[in-house]
Amino acid sequence: MRVLICHNYYQQSGGEDQVFTAEVDLLRRRGHAVETFIAHNDEVSQLNKLQLAGATLWNRKAAAELQSRVRRHRAQIVHFHNTFPLLSPAVYWAARAQGAAVVQTLHNYRLLCPAATFFRNGKPCEQCLGHPPIAGVIHGCYRGRAVSAVTAAMLSVHRLLGTWSRAIDAYIALTGFAREKFLSAGFPADRVHVKPNFLDPDPGPGPGDGGFALFVGRLTQEKGIAPLLAAWRIIGDSLPLKICGNGPMAALVDDAAQSNKSIQWLGQRPLAEVIELMGRATLLVFPSLWYEGFPRTIVEALARGTPVVASDLGSMKELILPDLTGALFTAGDPEMIARQILRLAGDGPGLVAMRRAARQQFLDHYTAEQNYLAMMEIYRQALSVRHQTAVPAVALHTPAQALAG
Repeated sequence: MRVLICHNYYQQSGGEDQVFTAEVDLLRRRGHAVETFIAHNDEVSQLNKLQLAGATLWNRKAAAELQSRVRRHRAQIVHFHNTFPLLSPAVYWAARAQGAAVVQTLHNYRLLCPAATFFRNGKPCEQCLGHPPIAGVIHGCYRGRAVSAVTAAMLSVHRLLGTWSRAIDAYIALTGFAREKFLSAGFPADRVHVKPNFLDPDPGPGPGDGGFALFVGRLTQEKGIAPLLAAWRIIGDSLPLKICGNGPMAALVDDAAQSNKSIQWLGQRPLAEVIELMGRATLLVFPSLWYEGFPRTIVEALARGTPVVASDLGSMKELILPDLTGALFTAGDPEMIARQILRLAGDGPGLVAMRRAARQQFLDHYTAEQNYLAMMEIYRQALSVRHQTAVPAVALHTPAQALAG
């Protein structure tokens, strides 16, 4: 199969970048002809605000370049990971104009929420779900009102054009939870498929002999740093906590580590070191306050056979099997976080069984081979949809031409 995989590298989207790279490698190893089409947000500095706004809504140059690339590569499938902000949804129409089937992975909730997170004022917010994203502009949910307005305009224009239903043949939601959110916003049910991310190579199970809990992630409000630190004021020296990561709340974490000797802040660590820590940890704690897309950290823990104690929100509620591969707690509740962690950490035989079950969950659902088979089926369905619809023969200079096509 001839596939063109497209991605707009975006600050703080390391997970999306890793998935993009992993899928390119996976398809190439299976013998497919794969090329990439990439933009990077480093290019944003070369644009003034008006140019950036225009590129976000409809990037004619990117559409023309993509159209040429699809034609040269004779791509059957054009698979997008992220088009925001530099590629713009114009690239979907460009791929379709060349007769390729279009697939979009839904790493976050950008097509439903200007901030892409359904998170505001420290808790989940679905005010824009299924509605024009006016609330996102009023609250300045994405980098203030001006940038939120541009993002909302992009969503509104392409909803009017029918881009989400007419220009994309298959969507990949990472969880059933995410799929339901998109369906509730009116996305076509027969085109939204569920395929989780995967981990490759398989790091193998770890010994779980470290005697500590582990947090891995950006140190930000939505990751639940404040309730995590509050929980460790309760847990104390019953179980040490190692924190890997950096971010805006680093000073708060550093202060907590200085005042509580049970907390060790390791900063940003190389992936190999994180995987090693993951395998030795008694458990991974994942206190996120937002729905999350598909946390790679959780899959890494399962691969190493490490139980996960996580918030009962969104994808976490779907990925963690209570008392089988970990435990869930009410998001933002330090006392319940502490209670669940102490309960699991104090159950030696239970932890042994959980480690086996966690490892098995990874083998059952998140290996490269299973992911490849699922992706091929989605590609086949996208091609089937594409063959049933007319190919627009338009020069994509304006949204109106796409609408006419």
